[in-house]
Amino acid sequence: MHRGRKHAMGWVLLACLLLVAFTGAMVARGAGPKKRIKFDMVPSAVASTCLPNAKGHVVVEAKHGVEKLKLKVEGLPAKTGFDFFVIQVPNGPFGLSWYQGDLETNHDGKAELKVVGRFNVETFIVATGSAAAPTPHPADASSNPATAPVHTYHLGLWFDSPAAATAAGCPGATTPFNGEHTAGVQALSTRNFPDLAGPLQQLG
Repeated sequence: MHRGRKHAMGWVLLACLLLVAFTGAMVARGAGPKKRIKFDMVPSAVASTCLPNAKGHVVVEAKHGVEKLKLKVEGLPAKTGFDFFVIQVPNGPFGLSWYQGDLETNHDGKAELKVVGRFNVETFIVATGSAAAPTPHPADASSNPATAPVHTYHLGLWFDSPAAATAAGCPGATTPFNGEHTAGVQALSTRNFPDLAGPLQQLG
C-alpha cells in the first residue's frame, strides 16, 4: 500500500512538472513578436450610413522576410470596383498613403484580395530629400516633399469611381485613391483602431 502511494505521488509530480514546463513555453511564446494577426475593417466615417452592413476581415502573416495580407470583404455593392491602400490615419486627410491593389465584388457584394509586402511594425514611408517625379496623370506632383520616416499602420478601401459611390447611396466626391486619381469616397477603414495605433503595428 505504501509503495503504491509513492508510485502514484511520483506520477502526480511528473504531471505537475510537465504542466509547469508547458505553461512556461506558452508564456515565452506569447512574449515574443507576433507572426500572425487578425482584425476587422468597418464602414468609413462617410459611408457609415450608406454601407451599414459592409465589413472587412484581414489576416496578416509573416513569411520569410515579407508579410502576406489577405482581405475579405462583404456587405458591399455587387459588381463594384474598389481600391485598397495602406494609410497613415484612418480618417481624412489620411496622411501618407500606399496603393496596394484592386478588387471587384461578386453578385453577393463579396470579394477577396491577397497582397505580399511589408505590413508590420516596420511599415513606413521616407524621403530623404525632394526629387523630380514622373507625371503620367494631370493630378500628379512633379516632385516629392522631403520627410523623415512616417509609419503607416492603417488600411482603407475606396470606391473606384464617384459614380459607383453615388449608385450605392454614398457621397459622390472625387478622391485621388486609384491609379488615375479619380476614385470615389472611402468605403471601409480601420477607424475602429486609434489614429496612432493602427492594426499593422501589432505584428512584430
